[in-house]
Amino acid sequence: MRNHDDCFDRFVHWITKYRYMRWFAPVYARFKEMLLYSLFGLGTVIISIGSYSVFTEYLQINILQANAISWIGATLFAFYTNRRWVFTSHKKGAVAFFQQLGSFSFGRALTLLLEEWMLYYFVGVLEFSNMGVKYVAQVVVIATNYFISKVLVFRAAGRGGRGALLIRLHERMTNHSSTQEEKIELD
Repeated sequence: MRNHDDCFDRFVHWITKYRYMRWFAPVYARFKEMLLYSLFGLGTVIISIGSYSVFTEYLQINILQANAISWIGATLFAFYTNRRWVFTSHKKGAVAFFQQLGSFSFGRALTLLLEEWMLYYFVGVLEFSNMGVKYVAQVVVIATNYFISKVLVFRAAGRGGRGALLIRLHERMTNHSSTQEEKIELD
């Protein structure tokens, strides 16, 4: 075990000492980011839906105001956990922290607007179930937030900006065919 392993790495190392759990080590190593994003995403959803439910069902706060208030707590939790444990290859330092916080909050504000629109239209106009729409909206928001966090906010150090993102996407799409061609040329 390395000194820089986090608590999740140590936990997986501990449970995979048992023969019947050894299968999990390579799964965790390959999908760590997605597993942790899912774990903390579940926590974010619980905070968001739980506080929203309290605000709308018990305190009788307007659905859009309740959603905005619950968004604050969920966003703070998500930023901390994503920066600390999920996307660990990002830039470090105070300047990077505030840039990431600003980008993260901006990205989450965009998905807040999407969620607010969904609540307004489906609950306010079409009169669908308040909590049912909130659950569906959370699925849409989670997928959108993952993309924003992974691609735009917590970029690995030295990976460039949005222009570099398009270049990397193009390279990934053409990498398989070019790798095959390079192998043929080397032979």
